[in-house]
Amino acid sequence: MNVHQILSKVDHTLLAQDATWPQIKAICDDGMQYKTASVCIPAAFVKQAKEYVGDRLAICTVIGFPNGYSTTATKVFETKDAIENGADEIDMVIHIGSLREKQYDAVLEDIRAVKAACGDKILKVIIETCLLTDEEKIEMCRIVGESGADYIKTSTGFSTAGATKEDVALFAKYCPKHLKIKAAGGIKTLEDAEDFIRLGADRLGTSRIVKIVKEAE
Repeated sequence: MNVHQILSKVDHTLLAQDATWPQIKAICDDGMQYKTASVCIPAAFVKQAKEYVGDRLAICTVIGFPNGYSTTATKVFETKDAIENGADEIDMVIHIGSLREKQYDAVLEDIRAVKAACGDKILKVIIETCLLTDEEKIEMCRIVGESGADYIKTSTGFSTAGATKEDVALFAKYCPKHLKIKAAGGIKTLEDAEDFIRLGADRLGTSRIVKIVKEAE
């Protein structure tokens, strides 16, 4: 697997609370230069970023981030607003408390409502694997598969841990074939990236891979 193949699966990410437009513009420039799958940025920058990149790069943003416990109506509003501003892809966080209480129908309807607001835009569902048991992760493979979402995603990168190879392997085993996998959080090297892809990840949420490639040049 070559570097270009890896970069094509990267959602080049900057979600820091103190991010500024010059920093967002810089990762957009990197995304266009290195042909990443998208840039993943805060919703407040989506309109400006989309006006800047046009059709040269997909813009992804996050909904209910990072905790997931806003109401479904709030997530739907955030999603519609982001898409109106030019977002091409949406990464939403589930309500983990509902999952822990086995309110599976509520979790499913939360995701379905956001997917309906997305229309034909890509929806990735963040389940925050570091807070879940394997049983809960397997249940989320089923729920996200039934929801109409496009991806199941490991992590926000803002909790106690990020993606693990064990979790991506578990997703690959239990997710329905139509559901794609995004690994995010703690992907530090090209070797890590390649391992996650080989285990079944179709997208990688990371800020480091482009930096590594730039430093190597």
